[in-house]
Amino acid sequence: MATESRHISVHIRRTPAEVYEYAVDPARLPEWAPGLCSAVERDGDRWWAISGTDRIELTFAPANALGVLDHDVHLPTGEVFHNPFRVIPHDEGSELVFTLRRQPGMSDADFTRDTGLVLADLEALKRIVEAR
Repeated sequence: MATESRHISVHIRRTPAEVYEYAVDPARLPEWAPGLCSAVERDGDRWWAISGTDRIELTFAPANALGVLDHDVHLPTGEVFHNPFRVIPHDEGSELVFTLRRQPGMSDADFTRDTGLVLADLEALKRIVEAR
């Protein structure tokens, strides 16, 4: 059964290449995605995010010229959440599009809260990239 999805988007007055170049670096996640993590650590080819009291593994789409920033979040429970995330050309700049999926048993209030957190992260990314 398909779950409900929300496509959360923000426009940025920078080229897709400029946005992608900044956002693709996992070490920058705490700067613009505090909703995901407060710190990141690299261990060889693996990335770990500190989220609250948890240490979660993150895996990322391979570097690409298409603006694909998909990533998987691996929770300590063994659950894995795939997060589709794109930088696409739009007018004179770019559009960030993040697909948020409602998790089984998630209340409307929690889904709305998570939507707001993702939007805040995307807006932070916009502010940072546009200021560069």
